[in-house]
Amino acid sequence: MNIAANIADALDETADEGGIGHALFADAPRSVSFNKLRKRLLRQMRQAFDDFDMLKGQKRWLIGVSGGKDSYGLLALLLDLQWRGLLPVELIACNLDQGQPNFPKHILPEYLKSIGVKHRIEYRDTYSIVKEKVPEGATYCSLCSRLRRGNLYRIAKEEGCDALVLGHHREDILETFFMNFFHGGRLASMPAKLLNDEGNLMVLRPLAYCAEDDMAKFAAAMQFPIIPCDLCGSQDGLQRNAMKDMLADIERRMPGRKDTMLRALSHVNPSHLLDPKLFDFSSLMVTEPSPKSE
Repeated sequence: MNIAANIADALDETADEGGIGHALFADAPRSVSFNKLRKRLLRQMRQAFDDFDMLKGQKRWLIGVSGGKDSYGLLALLLDLQWRGLLPVELIACNLDQGQPNFPKHILPEYLKSIGVKHRIEYRDTYSIVKEKVPEGATYCSLCSRLRRGNLYRIAKEEGCDALVLGHHREDILETFFMNFFHGGRLASMPAKLLNDEGNLMVLRPLAYCAEDDMAKFAAAMQFPIIPCDLCGSQDGLQRNAMKDMLADIERRMPGRKDTMLRALSHVNPSHLLDPKLFDFSSLMVTEPSPKSE
């Protein structure tokens, strides 16, 4: 399903009619700058849908909502498209309460109920497991992420969903690439579309082309009730933070490099790398030159 031609027209028609879209946009700014931001994010999301055929065979999605700016923004943009008839998929929001101390349990249920979104709140004390298993001074993110993802996979199947949809954006993808590049010794990042190991659930990242700065501006304008991650935020010197700082410095010195790097991830030439599993270097042969004609 190609919805590229419909996004801008649908937004313009709504604006002309004085409408606002989904109810959660009732208090959104009416400024030109916000309208441009909203259009840009929807256009980039649509591009990801089209490029990775995200809507093929999809009927029901579980949307991971952590309480951070990106997952709130993801849900809002998906609801916007759904309200406009451009996303024929049922959406279920899900928050995994991981048992972090002082986690404000009331915020997400109250917010999701207020905007009329079907949702599920699941409690699993992965915080205690992470604190027990991870040595003092080591980073929590890897184990925390694996435990969270495993629970979300389970919930998605219990809810009869075809896909788990996550709010990772452009910077998340680039940072993961450079973490693997510098620390893992491999070329790999976060794919926009992934089939789980069991082969029965898709993982989708519709914000793959969206900039983190745009998501932050969108969240601030929408006044989402942000819940900080105290578990991760309490740690200094994370490898991901180092990659974020490096990319920010490159972008300051050479504006537009992040978009260039993201494009590079979709233009791979295996014959110009060093992996014999991707390209059959052994089959390369020099052909005999044709004899010169007299």
